[in-house]
Amino acid sequence: MKNIIARVYRGELVDLTHRAHVAVVNADGELLYHIGDPNRVTFIRSSAKPIQALVACESKAVDAFGLSEEELALLCASHNGEELHVKSVRSILEKAGLSEDALQCGFHPSLDAKVAKTQPKELSPAYSNCSGKHSGMLIAACHLGEDIGDYLNLSHPHQKRIISTISELSGVPYEEIITATDGCGVPVHALPLKDFALAYARMASQEGMDKERATYVKRITEAMRNHPFMVAGSNRACTRIMEVSDGKVFAKLGADGYYAVGIPDRKWGITCKVEDGSVPIVEGLIIHVLYALGIINDKAFEALEEFHSPIRFNHRGEKVGNVAYTLQWERDSE
Repeated sequence: MKNIIARVYRGELVDLTHRAHVAVVNADGELLYHIGDPNRVTFIRSSAKPIQALVACESKAVDAFGLSEEELALLCASHNGEELHVKSVRSILEKAGLSEDALQCGFHPSLDAKVAKTQPKELSPAYSNCSGKHSGMLIAACHLGEDIGDYLNLSHPHQKRIISTISELSGVPYEEIITATDGCGVPVHALPLKDFALAYARMASQEGMDKERATYVKRITEAMRNHPFMVAGSNRACTRIMEVSDGKVFAKLGADGYYAVGIPDRKWGITCKVEDGSVPIVEGLIIHVLYALGIINDKAFEALEEFHSPIRFNHRGEKVGNVAYTLQWERDSE
């Protein structure tokens, strides 16, 4: 099948296969390339965070409370819960006169196993990978005089603003955006891959936006590219992709095998979904996609080898297999 994009070998035998869907769209809404079904409706998960950060900016809270560029990048993050991440979350809340107790995202060990071993035994909500996003929601509600006790509910005005903004950028009508509950308790949104790719293409280009929105979008995407560590952290693909791509992309992983990137110089957006939800596979996939389309060069591709061509080892440290990617593109527009 054309949408089998990765094969996992154990020895010489293909042991596992992974199917995925990819959509590449320009800012005019043209579907340029795809793999699989570009109309597949799927939850965008944490790939929505840059847009959620935009809503916080448009509330005027980011400027009112004097967030730094690093803190703005953190609003877009699925971070590792490293010291700088946690310190920055607390700083954002303090600037708005809030305490960490206001966060309702829960907590968990770091997304990176190496970092998790260094964390305190007692964790708090600031360590959640989504605490930056939740902080953005809280400061916006606080600045606008809205209830912060139920900021994560679908009925809250801030969550409605988020859906409206996703609708405006993607072109999907508000009422057609499917919602459910994300891992951190806030609403999560589902729409076709190609439509969310358009949202990222519009963020990459800022075309067709009023001056204020375009300014905020540029600030957000530049913050991500200027401070990639804040968006993810040590040993993470999002951070490394933005570090080695010389500012050519802003990249955001979503849980369960989703990935979205914007390409400012081409005014493109790209979305990927691995059907079985594998995060390592979608991280390798997006790197192969960027390389195949000439967005990252040989040097950058080689620097990302640990993500796109991982070797499989057993518990004795012996090499037992590897992952191989194959992309079969369908081209839609010249």
